[in-house]
Amino acid sequence: MWVLKQLFTRPLSLVGFLLLFTFIVIAVFAPWIAPPKYPHEPYRIPRDGYWAEPKPPSANHLLGTAEGQYDIFYGVIWGTRTAFKVGIVITLSACAIGMVIGSVAAYHGGFIDEILMRITDIFYTLPFLVAAMVLTVVLGRSLENSMIALISFTWMGYARVIRSEILKIREIDYTQAARALGAGNLRILLRHIIPNALYPIFVMVSMNIGSMVISISTLSFLGLGAEVGYADWGQMISLARNWMMGSAGNAAAYWFTVVCPGVPIILFVLAWNLVGDSLRDVLDPRMRGTR
Repeated sequence: MWVLKQLFTRPLSLVGFLLLFTFIVIAVFAPWIAPPKYPHEPYRIPRDGYWAEPKPPSANHLLGTAEGQYDIFYGVIWGTRTAFKVGIVITLSACAIGMVIGSVAAYHGGFIDEILMRITDIFYTLPFLVAAMVLTVVLGRSLENSMIALISFTWMGYARVIRSEILKIREIDYTQAARALGAGNLRILLRHIIPNALYPIFVMVSMNIGSMVISISTLSFLGLGAEVGYADWGQMISLARNWMMGSAGNAAAYWFTVVCPGVPIILFVLAWNLVGDSLRDVLDPRMRGTR
């Protein structure tokens, strides 16, 4: 209760939660806000012809159309669902992998710790985005394969953080007492150590969800993420790449093709960062009283 009270009394935290709530409402009510033209393929953006030049906002297309006459409003609304799916699935999957590796390494120590941490270091040496791009190319272009690629190269931070927390906690009195009472390694790890080592993980997860949305949008923009016509914010910006400079004598002629999908990305990432920053301030004792 104290944590919730602190979170909801901080102005920036309130802004973050309000933005998140707005995106959640949009994602939940997407079928009513932008009814699917293809019920069995709701993430397929409807198009109004095949003309290359984007059309400005109108009564029929509230945010205009992108290259290929894809409806931007539909892509932005359903792209909210894509953002949540991508951010949450990638982050929680990477977190689970990192926690398993970091927990095993820290609790057993010795040779096992050395091997697992050296593997972690090897993954750390790989350029994140380049490695994700290469793996996506190997697996084949699709949103799901891009997610697998990002998961494969984002678990290392969680492994290191959980390892450092467990190394501290396993020497605390209550852990030693549980061991003295005959508790097994798995019970001590799951019941006494990991629950008390999760606070920094909560902060990392909240901040990394937004980062993963940017990463998947980057892959889509480069042509390695979602297929053309899929409701994904990065894909929408990719459709605008040929029109970013406007037309002769009017640099802002096609502003809507970039701004309309770009603003949601900024606000979505901002929301998660504000929430994560507030969680850090509330859960980290060293931060209390410094603001």
